[in-house]
Amino acid sequence: MIPAAFGYTRAGSVDEAVQLLARNGGSKVIAGGHSLLPLLKLRLASAETLIDIGRLGDLRGTKYLPDGSAEVGPLTTYAEIIRDTRLDWVREAVEQIGDLQVRNRGTIGGSIAHADPASDMPAIGIALQYQAVLRSGRGERVVSLDGFFQGPFQTAMEPDELLVGLRRGPLPEGAAGAYRKLRQPASGYAIVGVAAVVARDGGKVSHARVGVTGVHEHAYRAEAVEATLIGSDGSAGSIDAAADKVLEGVDVLSDIHADAEYRSAMAKVYTRRAIEAAIAASGA
Repeated sequence: MIPAAFGYTRAGSVDEAVQLLARNGGSKVIAGGHSLLPLLKLRLASAETLIDIGRLGDLRGTKYLPDGSAEVGPLTTYAEIIRDTRLDWVREAVEQIGDLQVRNRGTIGGSIAHADPASDMPAIGIALQYQAVLRSGRGERVVSLDGFFQGPFQTAMEPDELLVGLRRGPLPEGAAGAYRKLRQPASGYAIVGVAAVVARDGGKVSHARVGVTGVHEHAYRAEAVEATLIGSDGSAGSIDAAADKVLEGVDVLSDIHADAEYRSAMAKVYTRRAIEAAIAASGA
């Protein structure tokens, strides 16, 4: 299909992009275009003006700080994450996203801002405790990804805000992670996707963070799973007990790919698998 008519302008800097957003109500930001353009063509979305930020080098790349914290530019592609990440499990997870073309053009910021309920990066970002850095003419604010996703394709971003960075603090000592998903065969999107980051101390789980995608109308943090896991010995029984909590407080999606009953069962299975893999990688 052909999209409705829209204007187009290319921002020459981050400041110019912010100014354009402030001046042009109804405008949308475009970078890789893998998410927005199909919606425009299907007329499921519209825009008065597309503001192209795809050439802003300031918004690209991954930077690690001496304390182990990390900052990722929103224009960083999946392929660049695969190349630059220091976390093997994140590399393995991102290699499962889409196909070669998507990984070469699709951006991390686009995935986060688009907030597709079946996208992989939101769950991974929640598990790693990333924050979104948002800038507008009013200044800059930082929002945790836990709570950033508010509905299908809905986030805490205001219409005049631009996502200019993703950042996280240092991971707990000895922390390890894993991502496990039930993949939709045609698209590669997650029917169920679970990211877990776990650390142990003295034989007990001292840290647990779990992000879930594909199950609810938006990616979410499984706090009940974490609470059950922390302080446990990480045994099979304790993992099962934690995984059973993954749907607590959640309305499970039902669609052409999986009904709610099947998706619920798989959510528990893949939560258990992600936690098992993270605990195994975390060592004694």
